[in-house]
Amino acid sequence: MDSASLEPSLYTVKAVFILDNDGNRLLSKYYDSELYPSMKEQKNFERNVFNKTHKADNEIAFLEGMTIVYKSSIDLFFYVVGSAQENELMLMSVLNCLFDSLSHILRKNVERRCLLDNMEGVFLVVDEIIDGGVILESDPQQVLQKVNYRLMSEQAYGFVLFDYITGNLDGQTDRSQL
Repeated sequence: MDSASLEPSLYTVKAVFILDNDGNRLLSKYYDSELYPSMKEQKNFERNVFNKTHKADNEIAFLEGMTIVYKSSIDLFFYVVGSAQENELMLMSVLNCLFDSLSHILRKNVERRCLLDNMEGVFLVVDEIIDGGVILESDPQQVLQKVNYRLMSEQAYGFVLFDYITGNLDGQTDRSQL
């Protein structure tokens, strides 16, 4: 093995994906562009992972030189992929954070239909946990706090009108000019 591949790195997560009962992709984010550069290679990898894990009761799998931790819920399968040398506990903490955060956002109804209805929140959760393969957060409460803040601030400021003539918000007239 190359000594450079054994050096510690912040880039611990290679991919995150969520599949349905049939192994169809609902969400996927690959953080290593050299790992599976094309969509076809990614889907083949996901199909292989699904075929190996959908009937197993384990939480960890090793496939194609990757460490894969996974969890299932009703009709969904959640996967976090790291390199073969990656710490399984770190990957599992990311998986648990993802699952717990989504469980809270989906009001404990972690199933395909609810996930698809709330995809913007799902993407926000994934982006708060992992950025470019670097684990940013593994505490679901912190993730939920950041995501709720972002969702609330977008709703609160998304429709605020500013009147450029009077310089007031929501087109209110300036009472001093009356």
